[in-house]
Amino acid sequence: QVQLVESGGGLVQAGGSLRLSCAASGRTFTHFRMGWFRQAPGKEREFVGAISWTGDSTYADCATGRFTISRDFAKNTLSLQMNSLKPEDTAVYYCAAGLTAASTTLSYDYWGQGTQVTVST
Repeated sequence: QVQLVESGGGLVQAGGSLRLSCAASGRTFTHFRMGWFRQAPGKEREFVGAISWTGDSTYADCATGRFTISRDFAKNTLSLQMNSLKPEDTAVYYCAAGLTAASTTLSYDYWGQGTQVTVST
């Protein structure tokens, strides 16, 4: 059974940092593009960033300069380091895996259950 399990969410003050992790199991995701999405209440799920199997990463404007994605192929894990957090970063963050280079939710085949990130003022 393929699973993506996120962890590391929580409550943090504005300006603080959090590191999210995603543990993949059930198959090898070596050649998959791994991404992070987020969904705030009442809003659509949006792309945050992704990293290819070659290590190339792309970020949405909301994440550029503040968030960093990394992956550990040996451990089959994905991370999202979030710095300088803002209240508008409050959302459920999802880990996803897909085989295309697109940034839409439809481009990803596997999803985690999400982890809540809340940034207070």
